[in-house]
Amino acid sequence: MLEELKRLARSKPRAVVLAEAADERILRAASILAVQRIASPILTGPEDEIRAVASNCDVSLNGIRIVDPSRDTGSMERYVHACVEGPRPLKPGIAQRLMQKPLMYGAMMVRQGDAHAVIAGASVPTARVIEAGLMIFGPMSGANTVSSYFLMLVPSAAERPERNLIFADCAVNVNPTPFQLAEITASTVRNAERLFSDTPRVAMLSFSSKGSAKHALVDKITQALEIVREQHPEMVIDGEFQFDTAIDPRTASLKISDAGEVAGQANVLIFPDLNSGNIGYKITQYLAGAQAIGPILQGFAHPISDISRGATTDDIVKTTIVLLATTLAAD
Repeated sequence: MLEELKRLARSKPRAVVLAEAADERILRAASILAVQRIASPILTGPEDEIRAVASNCDVSLNGIRIVDPSRDTGSMERYVHACVEGPRPLKPGIAQRLMQKPLMYGAMMVRQGDAHAVIAGASVPTARVIEAGLMIFGPMSGANTVSSYFLMLVPSAAERPERNLIFADCAVNVNPTPFQLAEITASTVRNAERLFSDTPRVAMLSFSSKGSAKHALVDKITQALEIVREQHPEMVIDGEFQFDTAIDPRTASLKISDAGEVAGQANVLIFPDLNSGNIGYKITQYLAGAQAIGPILQGFAHPISDISRGATTDDIVKTTIVLLATTLAAD
């Protein structure tokens, strides 16, 4: 699947801003993206520092553009003006200082059409990346909830075949309401349709399967399911399901009298809160040996993605591939 997404990204390489350019992992990822023609990398930050780190790491900067906000003379005035008139309007002096920050400047490059996407998170927390998205982009039209998803590539084991799954939301919303869960689901399915060749089959997760337990936390899931079904009747979705009921056909046949199109064969899994989502993806990553690509942010007006502060160079490259593939598929 990843090779297919890479081919899609390479079919029309886009300019991608990597906003933490003095990080060795970022530099190596940028070099790979350039050499393999997956993207046209743009590094934002102090140019002297970037070149010094690249030299120390023996990383070639061929095919990579460096933009130092402290030295920029061509776009700064335009960017500051756009920031003053942005989704969260700022005073000119504050906007000027904000545009000196590599992440904010990089996000503004995307908003102004000078780049296609921005990726950060290697050295700043997720909250800072989301803040940049909200301040510079704002949410996409009609959206009230920004969220995230992971593409989970689970290897085969014993009699279990390889599986490609999407987990959401594992990085942003701590305790979403039923309406927020419904919006997270809708955003995730839009991206799943761009990534998967088959139909997204969505399971709303809980500690209960179809009423096996009664609790207010279960009610939240069933309420979210009702909202999604009302707003998106075409969606293949069901719940509430325990995780095993959602992905294992044998368990689904034992627990559910009418499994339908989702139970036992879900490929999009919506977690009820950040506790379960974050724990769930990391268990899958570390115990099942899955590749966890993301978190890919969604619900913003322009493409932006977070990466874990523990991300490897390979993680950064793969996140870039997935982000670009989803946006290209949407064109």
